[in-house]
Amino acid sequence: MGASFKDLVVWQRAVQMSLAIYKLTSSFPPSERFGLTNQLRRASVSVASNIAEGYGRSTKGEYLLFLGHARGSNCEVQTQLVISEALGFGSEQSRRLAESLSCEVSRMLVAIMNKSQR
Repeated sequence: MGASFKDLVVWQRAVQMSLAIYKLTSSFPPSERFGLTNQLRRASVSVASNIAEGYGRSTKGEYLLFLGHARGSNCEVQTQLVISEALGFGSEQSRRLAESLSCEVSRMLVAIMNKSQR
Protein backbone atom coordinates (compact mmCIF):
# COMPACT_ATOMS: atom_id res chain seq x y z
CA MET A 1 0.00 0.00 0.00
CA GLY A 2 1.02 3.63 -0.39
CA ALA A 3 2.20 5.93 2.32
CA SER A 4 -1.25 7.43 2.85
CA PHE A 5 -4.91 6.62 2.27
CA LYS A 6 -4.85 9.67 0.00
CA ASP A 7 -2.80 7.59 -2.46
CA LEU A 8 -5.69 5.13 -2.89
CA VAL A 9 -7.54 5.70 -6.17
CA VAL A 10 -10.73 4.34 -4.59
CA TRP A 11 -10.52 6.99 -1.86
CA GLN A 12 -9.90 9.70 -4.46
CA ARG A 13 -12.96 8.58 -6.47
CA ALA A 14 -15.06 8.42 -3.30
CA VAL A 15 -14.13 12.03 -2.54
CA GLN A 16 -15.04 13.01 -6.11
CA MET A 17 -18.35 11.20 -5.67
CA SER A 18 -19.06 13.07 -2.46
CA LEU A 19 -18.33 16.39 -4.14
CA ALA A 20 -20.67 15.42 -7.01
CA ILE A 21 -23.37 14.52 -4.46
CA TYR A 22 -23.00 17.90 -2.75
CA LYS A 23 -23.36 19.68 -6.10
CA LEU A 24 -26.35 17.52 -7.06
CA THR A 25 -28.17 18.02 -3.77
CA SER A 26 -27.59 21.78 -3.77
CA SER A 27 -30.52 22.00 -6.20
CA PHE A 28 -32.87 19.74 -4.21
CA PRO A 29 -35.98 21.40 -2.75
CA PRO A 30 -35.48 23.21 0.57
CA SER A 31 -38.02 20.82 2.12
CA GLU A 32 -35.46 18.01 1.61
CA ARG A 33 -32.70 19.78 3.57
CA PHE A 34 -33.09 17.43 6.53
CA GLY A 35 -34.32 14.52 4.43
CA LEU A 36 -32.84 13.15 1.24
CA THR A 37 -30.24 15.93 0.91
CA ASN A 38 -28.81 15.19 4.35
CA GLN A 39 -28.98 11.41 3.88
CA LEU A 40 -27.20 11.46 0.53
CA ARG A 41 -24.49 13.79 1.77
CA ARG A 42 -23.84 11.82 4.94
CA ALA A 43 -23.75 8.47 3.13
CA SER A 44 -21.38 9.77 0.46
CA VAL A 45 -18.99 11.26 3.02
CA SER A 46 -19.12 7.98 4.92
CA VAL A 47 -17.74 6.08 1.91
CA ALA A 48 -14.46 8.00 1.75
CA SER A 49 -14.26 8.26 5.53
CA ASN A 50 -14.56 4.50 6.04
CA ILE A 51 -11.91 3.81 3.39
CA ALA A 52 -9.57 6.19 5.20
CA GLU A 53 -10.37 4.82 8.65
CA GLY A 54 -9.87 1.23 7.53
CA TYR A 55 -6.55 2.14 5.98
CA GLY A 56 -5.45 3.55 9.32
CA ARG A 57 -6.33 0.42 11.27
CA SER A 58 -3.80 -2.12 12.48
CA THR A 59 -4.91 -5.33 10.78
CA LYS A 60 -6.09 -6.54 7.39
CA GLY A 61 -9.27 -7.78 9.04
CA GLU A 62 -10.08 -4.31 10.35
CA TYR A 63 -9.29 -2.82 6.95
CA LEU A 64 -11.70 -5.26 5.29
CA LEU A 65 -14.37 -4.47 7.88
CA PHE A 66 -14.20 -0.77 7.10
CA LEU A 67 -14.15 -1.41 3.36
CA GLY A 68 -17.37 -3.33 3.96
CA HIS A 69 -18.82 -0.32 5.78
CA ALA A 70 -17.78 1.87 2.83
CA ARG A 71 -19.48 -0.54 0.43
CA GLY A 72 -22.66 -0.45 2.50
CA SER A 73 -22.68 3.34 2.54
CA ASN A 74 -22.12 3.35 -1.20
CA CYS A 75 -25.17 1.10 -1.62
CA GLU A 76 -27.12 3.67 0.41
CA VAL A 77 -25.95 6.37 -2.00
CA GLN A 78 -27.07 4.32 -5.00
CA THR A 79 -30.50 3.70 -3.46
CA GLN A 80 -30.96 7.37 -2.60
CA LEU A 81 -29.95 8.39 -6.11
CA VAL A 82 -32.69 6.11 -7.50
CA ILE A 83 -35.20 7.76 -5.15
CA SER A 84 -34.04 11.27 -6.06
CA GLU A 85 -34.40 10.43 -9.74
CA ALA A 86 -37.92 9.08 -9.21
CA LEU A 87 -38.83 12.30 -7.41
CA GLY A 88 -37.31 14.43 -10.16
CA PHE A 89 -34.73 16.06 -7.89
CA GLY A 90 -31.54 17.50 -9.36
CA SER A 91 -30.35 17.66 -12.93
CA GLU A 92 -29.98 14.47 -14.91
CA GLN A 93 -26.38 15.35 -15.79
CA SER A 94 -25.39 15.84 -12.13
CA ARG A 95 -27.17 12.66 -11.10
CA ARG A 96 -25.51 10.62 -13.87
CA LEU A 97 -22.07 11.85 -12.77
CA ALA A 98 -22.77 10.87 -9.16
CA GLU A 99 -24.13 7.48 -10.26
CA SER A 100 -21.12 6.83 -12.48
CA LEU A 101 -18.67 7.64 -9.70
CA SER A 102 -20.64 5.51 -7.24
CA CYS A 103 -20.55 2.54 -9.62
CA GLU A 104 -16.82 2.99 -10.13
CA VAL A 105 -16.23 3.12 -6.37
CA SER A 106 -18.35 0.00 -5.95
CA ARG A 107 -16.32 -1.97 -8.49
CA MET A 108 -13.06 -0.82 -6.90
CA LEU A 109 -14.19 -1.72 -3.38
CA VAL A 110 -15.24 -5.21 -4.46
CA ALA A 111 -11.93 -5.73 -6.27
CA ILE A 112 -9.87 -4.58 -3.26
CA MET A 113 -11.91 -6.70 -0.87
CA ASN A 114 -11.59 -9.79 -3.07
CA LYS A 115 -7.85 -9.28 -3.48
CA SER A 116 -7.35 -8.68 0.26
CA GLN A 117 -9.25 -11.83 1.25
CA ARG A 118 -6.87 -14.13 -0.64
